[in-house]
Amino acid sequence: MGQIALEGMEFFAFHGFYDEEQKIGNKYGVDLYIQTDLQDAAASDNLDETVNYELLYKLVLHEMGHPARLLEHLGHRIIEGVFREFPFVQQVKVSVSKFNPPLGGICHKAKVTLEKNKA
Repeated sequence: MGQIALEGMEFFAFHGFYDEEQKIGNKYGVDLYIQTDLQDAAASDNLDETVNYELLYKLVLHEMGHPARLLEHLGHRIIEGVFREFPFVQQVKVSVSKFNPPLGGICHKAKVTLEKNKA
């Protein structure tokens, strides 16, 4: 097994519980960790034997473009998308952060982390 990670992805998107958040938008961060067998790719040097980082990024970008009320729901959609696109992946962990959440005080970011093993 091995890990592939995309860390520090940043997006401007329109998520949030409150209608106003979905209208004005905010900055979000996503960290994605994939556990899968990397031995064939390591031996062959063939992109078809592993998870393509570009496709992973596009998958996250796609999900960020569809508003969600909860970060939990957004993270769930990302995880399910990875399992659909890459059925050989064994585990996905995603952290979704909302920068400067509207809490009435100083908070750099609110963050939700979800992890799921392939069933």
